[in-house]
Amino acid sequence: MLKTQQKRFFWRSAFFLLFLLAPILDIFRFDLTQNQFIILWHPWTLGMQAFQTGEIGALEIAWNMLLRFFLPLALVVGGGFFISWKWGRLYCGWLCPHFSVVEIINALMRRSMGKLSLWDRKKLPEKQCDGTHIKPNKKWGLVTALMVFLFSLTWAVVLLTYLLPPKEIYLNLIYADLTRNQFIFISVATLLLMLEFTLARHLFCRFGCAIGLFQSLVWMANKRALVVGFNRQRAKECGDCDSSCDHACPMHLKPRSLKRHMFTCTQCMQCVDACEKVQKQKQQISLLSMLNNDCALDVSARSFGHKPDISKNCYAPKNLK
Repeated sequence: MLKTQQKRFFWRSAFFLLFLLAPILDIFRFDLTQNQFIILWHPWTLGMQAFQTGEIGALEIAWNMLLRFFLPLALVVGGGFFISWKWGRLYCGWLCPHFSVVEIINALMRRSMGKLSLWDRKKLPEKQCDGTHIKPNKKWGLVTALMVFLFSLTWAVVLLTYLLPPKEIYLNLIYADLTRNQFIFISVATLLLMLEFTLARHLFCRFGCAIGLFQSLVWMANKRALVVGFNRQRAKECGDCDSSCDHACPMHLKPRSLKRHMFTCTQCMQCVDACEKVQKQKQQISLLSMLNNDCALDVSARSFGHKPDISKNCYAPKNLK
């Protein structure tokens, strides 16, 4: 499981880089000046204008609609549905550029004030059972504020390059020659993002992101989907722990609870990682495991008051990959 976080870091970093470079490289963007999508270096049009001028016929426009609208839509929605049904909010925890920023700001806030959010009432322990040792230092507050500003500005500029030619935007920034509308967009977007990253980033992930909500709803409908499971038969072993698994969750969730209480779990597996570190010191296996298929019923079916009989092998070491 420890290698899982290394894999997550690779995938998150790669996708964040793609998020930044996609408009510049014309991999994906919508150009308002041309009023059309640019996908993989080519204009992505349905040919409606050509159809209206008589340059193409009804059969060709129908073919374009099928190949360039309905088929891509079906692949995106269908693929997203399948992944969410089987693995939950995998996109959020492993790819989403917004969630990457959430985790970075969480870490910086913990270093500056000992909490993952301004709204947390209590500070996290400086020393945890999983080996985490972070002593808050107010000097990190300036670093946190600076990173919030830089991330917000970066996001604002990148979002604009998805709508207008990236070369124009970046050259205007370099020469301080932004148009009035460009300046207003970047300024307002930066301000709103700063507020969101500082005050409401967790709320946005939970309730404001349509992609995240879609994944959660599909995931909740599948009782056998991948989920964090807690070995209740060994619950007494949690008595001398400081809830390191709870503190590790970037979404402020309780990983030992039922699935319905884990509605916005991003499958980042940091709680399992923390529990594994705690139990390793005792030469025991983790009390938390990633479960699926019939094993997942131990978590999902309990949400409805059932107590299903599951195999004893569900919490065996082979599940801790």
